[in-house]
Amino acid sequence: MQKFFRIIRKKLIEKDNVRKYLLYAIGEIVLVVIGILIAENLAPTLKGGFSKLEL
Repeated sequence: MQKFFRIIRKKLIEKDNVRKYLLYAIGEIVLVVIGILIAENLAPTLKGGFSKLEL
């Protein structure tokens, strides 16, 4: 997967598409931030254990 993104980055830089590269970089940063926020929200649940639902 990393190799795929590396290839995209190289193509964008070689073609002098600076604007597209910046948009790509910003999108990649946003995805990382979203992943961190999800991990922070799940951490207390996983640390405390899951409670069983009573039916």
